[in-house]
Parts: sequence; C-alpha cells; structure tokens
Amino acid sequence: MQRVIYFLMIFTCTYADYPALKALLSEKGLRGVSQMMSVRIQSKLKTSAIPEVRGRVDIGIGTVDYTLSNMQVVQCSMPDPSLVFVEGTGVSVEVSQLGLGITGSWRTKFGIIHDSGSFGLAVYNIKIDTLLQSGDDAGRLSISSVSCSADVGGVDIQFHGGASFIFQPFVRHFRGQISGMIREQICPAIQQAISELERNLQEIPVNIPVDQFIYLSVPLTSSPAVTGQSFELDIKGEFYSRSSPSEPPFSASAFEVQYADNYMLSVAASEFFMNSAAYAFLRSGVLQINIRDDMIPKSSPIHLNTSQFGAFIPQLRTLYPNMEMQVLLYASETPLFSFSSGVIDIHVPAAAKFSAVKPDGTLVPLFTLDVDCSFNGSAQIEKNLTGAFEMKNLTLTLGSSEIGDFKTDSLKKMLVLAVKMFVLPKLNAALKIGFPLPALPGFSLINSQLLVKTGFVAIFTDVKDSLTGL
Repeated sequence: MQRVIYFLMIFTCTYADYPALKALLSEKGLRGVSQMMSVRIQSKLKTSAIPEVRGRVDIGIGTVDYTLSNMQVVQCSMPDPSLVFVEGTGVSVEVSQLGLGITGSWRTKFGIIHDSGSFGLAVYNIKIDTLLQSGDDAGRLSISSVSCSADVGGVDIQFHGGASFIFQPFVRHFRGQISGMIREQICPAIQQAISELERNLQEIPVNIPVDQFIYLSVPLTSSPAVTGQSFELDIKGEFYSRSSPSEPPFSASAFEVQYADNYMLSVAASEFFMNSAAYAFLRSGVLQINIRDDMIPKSSPIHLNTSQFGAFIPQLRTLYPNMEMQVLLYASETPLFSFSSGVIDIHVPAAAKFSAVKPDGTLVPLFTLDVDCSFNGSAQIEKNLTGAFEMKNLTLTLGSSEIGDFKTDSLKKMLVLAVKMFVLPKLNAALKIGFPLPALPGFSLINSQLLVKTGFVAIFTDVKDSLTGL
C-alpha cells in the first residue's frame, strides 16, 4: 500500500488556490491494488518473524507451561482482500478465509518434566475487517485506522519429538488459548503496520529535485476526496527555480477530470503545471544558448558571418567585413503552453542578440532581434510519449541596433526557413522516438491513453506490478 500510495503522489508544494495535478484511483484500480496486496501480504508473511507464544493450560492432572518459538509461516492461502471505497472516509479492507501453515519449536514444563520438540500449526478461516481513513497532514497524505476487528476460525496443532505423544491428546486444551492469542495480536499488528506506513508517508519529500536547475513542489492542496467510485488526490504541482524561487506572474485555474472506470489510474496536469516549469527554467537562466558558426552544419546554406548577413544588412560588410558572428538566443518572457481539444499550443517570446567576433575573441554588439513565434501540435502514447509540432506563426522586429536601422523582412524569411528546415525536423524526430512514461520503480504503466482537453492533459492508464506480474 505504501508503494501504491507513493506512486499516486509521484505521478501527481506554498499551497496554490487550485491544484495543477490530479491523480484518481478507480474501482478497477482498487481491485488491482487488492490483487497486488494479496501476493505481497503472502510474501511478507513468509518472511516475517513471529513472536513466541507462552502460556499454561490445566490438563486435569496438573498444569503444563508451554512455549512456542522459532515460528515461521511455511504456507499461506489467501483470496484477494475486498477493498471498497467509503465515501468521505477512505477504504474498507476485508480479508477472509486467510489460512496459515506454521512450523516451530515447542518446550513444555510439567512439574519436574521438561521436554521439547517441533510442531506444525494450522490456523484457518482468519477474518480481518479494518477501515482506513485518509487525510491531509500539512500537505502530506496521512493514513489512520478507524476501526479493526479480527476473528480466527480454528487452530490445529501437531506436536513432534520428545514426549509429544503424551501432550498430543490434550491439544484441544491448547487450541482455544492459541486461537485467542493469535486473534488478540492481529489488530495491534495491523495498527503497527499502519503507523509505520504513516511515518513513511510523512518522510516523503514535498519538494522533489528535477535537475540541477528546478524542483517540483507536490504537497496536497486539500484532503483526499473519496467517493463510492474513486479516490482523488489534488496536488499543487508547481515548479520552482532552485537558485531563484518565486511565484510566476500567473496562477493555476480550476479544472475537473473524470476518472475512467475502465482504467486503473487517471493522472491530469493543467496548463499551469507546464507553464510553471517554463517560468522556473526562465528564472534559472537556462532558456538561452550561444550559437556559434562552428555549431552549424557545413552543408547549411546559412552561416554566421558578416559577409553572408551583409546581403540582408549592407552596413555589416562595411563596418565589420569578413568577421564571424555569434548569436545569444534567449527567451525574453516565459514560454506559455495552452491546451485545447486535441491540440497543444506553445507561444515563445524570444530575442536574438547578434555580435561580431574579433580575432582575439572579443564580442562587438551589433543588433538585437525580437522574435515572437508560436507552434501547435499533438501528443499521444504509443510505447512512449510521442508527439509532433509545426510552426503556426512567427514575427520578427528590430529591438535595438548599434549599426543603424535596417529592414528585417529578409531575415524573417531566412529564420522561418531555418526553423522549418532544421529546428522542427530535429525536434519532431526526437518526439517521434518519444519519452518513457514516468513510473515508480517496481511498477510500469500499460494500456495507456493520452487525451488533450481544454485547459489540461490527462493520462488514463493501467498499472503493472513487476513483483507480482499483476
């Protein structure tokens, strides 16, 4: 359960008015969690240490003190637990017909007689009912147990070795005590497990480093919303610059996504999620690049030198003949994403600062061009997250100039040609290969579908547990 809950929080931080990320678990997802739990619980039981049991029983001719130790679960039969959403609370968990086969060592003291040997213990028809309540603890998911009840259908024990043939006829006297002891330990053990889970949840960081420049802030913006059909986490989902964190000049907007009952998990990200990342990168100073002529393929018809640019700006040939040029290309404002039905739009305000390069490497400022371009495209999930974009519009104006005024029409045509011939083909080639979908180690996303809606993008998916294969 810890890994499943952490998985939900990873896919989905100052609190925002509205969340930028939502994660919804459907009833199908809850059934998947139930199947995963069944396999994992059985695996856990077989590796768990069982505390020794001490007691005494009156067998009519005296009192026998006994100790059962070195116990290990060697067999476990368990149908999938029944998990049901409880509206406004959390999840009801019911385990029934759990059967255990346990081996161990026994020691007895009957008067002056001390004896020991091995035993086989069968515990059958164990039933557990517990109600888990979910909440919000300072932005972190919290889990607590509202109620717990347990029952043990029966116990059978076979003694081996020592004088076991003497004690075996009196097993009926042991059964009730052992059954009661097991029953009394179940709910405290569950509470201990939930407390451990709660501690682990509180240790999950709400600020997740993405790279050396930005981090993602992911606290809950409200308590989990539990209906009779789904479990929803609303998460802030805002990126910040690690060197200069600040709030962007725009805010998150409300959006609603319906869970898909034919998928286990639904994850949705709003425009704010993407735009806050762009703003964080802008604040970090990484949305810029110095372009030199040696970075341009020799086969390109466009090169950075004053001779070639002199065809568009005549004074360059006169003022700075036969000199290489360098361009500082940077985002002048935050690139903004917008989502509409099936379409992703990107608006990129940028500037290009051109300089001449002297033989000693000194830069001579020439002029700055303001570039405003927009792209639209689509995204889908095949094996990876893939997409394709095309240029929708591009405008170019002279921002400033140290070499006098000049017209930019020819430069605009050259820039449009460069974007269409070199930038977009490389971008789309990378997007065609795509990017793996993020997932928590030990899990993978299968049967995934991506939908672009107005204001947000959503992924509907099933989840596969690599340990259980479910």
